[in-house]
This record gives sequence, structure tokens and C-alpha cells, in this order.
Amino acid sequence: MHSPTSLTNNNRIEIADVLRGFAVMGITLIHFIERFSLYSFPEETRNFLVFTDTVIWDSTFFAFSGKAYCIFALLFGFSFFIQDNSQKEKGNDFRKRFAWRLVLLFFIACINSTLFPGEILVLYALLGYVLIAVCRLSTRTVTVIAVILLLQPLEWGQIIYALINPGYTINAELDAPYWEIVNIAQKEGSFFEMCKTAIWTGNIANMGWMLLHGRVTQTAGLFMIGMLIGRRNLFPSSEKNIKLWTNVFIIATLSFFPVYGLMAILPDFISREALLVPSILILKSLSNLAITGILFAGIILVYYQTKFRHILYKLAPYGRMSLTNYLSQSLIGGFLFYNWGLGLYRYTGITVCFLMGIVVFFLQYFFCNWWLRSHRQGPLEFSWKKATWINRSLLKV
Repeated sequence: MHSPTSLTNNNRIEIADVLRGFAVMGITLIHFIERFSLYSFPEETRNFLVFTDTVIWDSTFFAFSGKAYCIFALLFGFSFFIQDNSQKEKGNDFRKRFAWRLVLLFFIACINSTLFPGEILVLYALLGYVLIAVCRLSTRTVTVIAVILLLQPLEWGQIIYALINPGYTINAELDAPYWEIVNIAQKEGSFFEMCKTAIWTGNIANMGWMLLHGRVTQTAGLFMIGMLIGRRNLFPSSEKNIKLWTNVFIIATLSFFPVYGLMAILPDFISREALLVPSILILKSLSNLAITGILFAGIILVYYQTKFRHILYKLAPYGRMSLTNYLSQSLIGGFLFYNWGLGLYRYTGITVCFLMGIVVFFLQYFFCNWWLRSHRQGPLEFSWKKATWINRSLLKV
């Protein structure tokens, strides 16, 4: 039985691991029903599977798409704070070490992107430097910067420019030609052809998609909010924190419905694409943030306030090995669906892909529990940590 505190015996924050495990589980399920960015489904003739395909696709995307990544980004910023604060208490400056850690993450991400061109870690490695830039600023200043970024300033600028210039048009499919090249490699290429295409064209397609869908500014803002969660010590169970997360849950719930409703009716009032596309993106981003707030605060409240705590805690080992799980699912998914592996994209519909994702999640889950019986970290987490602190004297501030 675990104590009511938020710390394990080795000072890990349990609720952060639970949230991270939930996020990676959601990402895994999304990736599997997407067949790892390979949107080519066989025609389904059985009515029952047509029904389940639709239900699974809509419900999984509603619950996890754009939300699991938000939680993951929040926890990335939180993890930075934990490491930075730990070194600050020892009289060290962690910023140079974190910059090196991001270089390592970039190389890890590039390897992963050769297996799965829709991965997120390249963006994290590039955007992580914003944490170095803001980590010594006041909480109020960081909050203002984060809110501006979360409100999608690029899309607001696009709207303003379109209002000033009536002839302005947009190309919302800049990434499409690159995805076509990647999809051909996924369907027809060998392993090495897939890797060669994905490492360059795949990253261009993926980064273009994230830029067009507001993920760049949103992710940077979430990094900062996650850092502030650590700075304000909002994860431990206390009367003050429970009240705060309750308010977050209520506000997020009340905010979601008008934003989601407005997103549904906006096309009836705005016909010009240059105004409609960025407006819908802003609303969709805010809608995803609202659901993220509901999930994030809801999990925290259930964990601390209900008898389901020990059920949720079972996700903690999975969250502790999030990097290992994230990268291994890329290898597994590529082997299962792409031409260089089993090529199952030709035969598997959404329902079957979802069931495959559940099976892979449980295989990873049991592996995590087995591994952590004799190790404090996952294999990739341990390697990343060791490489972070290699030649410490050379990088000491």
C-alpha cells in the first residue's frame, strides 16, 4: 500500500508517472488506428465492422488526439523543472547540461523518425531550448508568454492579415506532397528505402503538418506551463492543490462546450477559407486544451480523492519507461504495417488495428513491470541519463 504522499521511495512523483503512462497509452492507440501515418484502409464490407470502425475512430480521436500529446508536453516541461531545480539546490546550473540533453534527444528522435515519420520528439528536441530561455524569468512573465503561445499567435496574425488583404489566400496542404512520397515508401519500400525517405522527407512532412496545425506554438506554451506546475509544486496532495485542480476541471469543462459548439457552426458564417481555416484551428486547439485540462485535472483528482488511486497507479511503471515505450512502439508498428515488415496495412481495418494497439500496450506494460523489478529506469531512459552526464567536467558551468 502506498502512502498518501506523491513520492515513491526513490523520490519519484507518482502522479507524474501515472499521467505520463496515460499519455503514452493514448499516443500508442492513436498511432495504431492511424497505422503509423499510413492512411490507407482496406474496404470493409461487414456492417458490424463498419460500425465499430467508426465508433473506435471517433471516440479514440476525441479522447486522445491532440490531448495525449498535450499531457506529454506538460510533463516534458515539468521534468525539466525537476532536473533544473535539483541541480540548482546543489549549486549547479543545469541549463548547459539540458542543452546537451536536447542534442542527444534530437539524435534519438532522428533514429525514431526513420521508423515512424509521424513522431514528435524532433519537435521536442528543437523547442526544448525555450525552457532554457525562460526558466529564470518570473512566474508571471512565463505565464504571459505561455498563454500567448497557447492562443495560437500565428493564426491570429494570419486572420488579421487576411482581413487587411481581401485577396489573400492560403495553402493549407503544404505538407501533402511530402506525405505522398512518404506513403509510397511505407507501402512499397524496403527497410532502407523507408529509412532514407523518412529521415528527410518524412521530417519535412511531419514538421509541416505540426506547423500548419498549431502544434509548434502550443507545444512551447505547454512546456512552460509544465515547468510552472513544478515551480508552484502543484502535484503533491494538499488542500490548496486539490482545490486548484478542482477549479481547473470545472473551468475546462465549462469552456469546452461553447468552444466546441462554435467550431461546429463557424463554417455556416465564414465562407472565406483564409479566415475560416485559422479560425477553426484556433478553436480546435482551445478545444483540445480544454479536454486536456479535464483529463489532466480529472486524473489527479481521481488519484488523490477516490478509491481508484491504486488502479491508476498501475500506469506508473508504463510512464516511468515512456521513452522506451514510445520508441519501441514505432519499431513494432513499422514492422507490422509497413511494406518492409508484414505489410498488414493491406488487410487490417480500424477495429483490428485498435485491438492490435491494445495488445502491444499490454505487452509493453508487462515488460515494464518485469524490467523495473530489477532496474530503476528503462533501458533507453538509463542510456539517455548516462549520456546526459558524460564528461561532466567538460560541461560544468
